[in-house]
Order: sequence, then structure tokens, then C-alpha cells
Amino acid sequence: MVVEFARVSVDHRVMGGVPCIRGTRIPVATVVGSLAEGMTADDLVREFPQLALEDVAEALRYAAAAVDERQLPLRPTA
Repeated sequence: MVVEFARVSVDHRVMGGVPCIRGTRIPVATVVGSLAEGMTADDLVREFPQLALEDVAEALRYAAAAVDERQLPLRPTA
């Protein structure tokens, strides 16, 4: 199953191929990480005016699909 993301691009010429919001140099990981740190989608749009709320939502969908695509190694907790 191939999932398409209109707002996320991967281009080896942009940020070394890191998945970014299309038309920007803002990595998906920056968007998702900022949300995880407590920023809201509205905060992100204010911080990065080139983003739209739809970009933030698609970054989350992309991250979820990426995690679903492969198993991530986790260290056991003490």
C-alpha cells in the first residue's frame, strides 16, 4: 500500500533528503518534536509563518505512517 502525502516532500537536494514540509526547509521531525514538547499547532504556525495548519496535521500523519512502516528499537526501562 502506497500512501501519498501532498504536503511532505523528500528531496536529496533539500536538507539532505530529510522529509520536510513541501516548499520549505522545515523537517517533519521539527514539527512533530515541537508538538511533543508542548507547542500547539497554532503556536507552530505563528513560529513558522510559512506553515499552515494542514501542514502540521500532515506531518503527524506522515510520522505515524513512518513508524507504522518499520519497527523502532526500544531500550528496556530499568
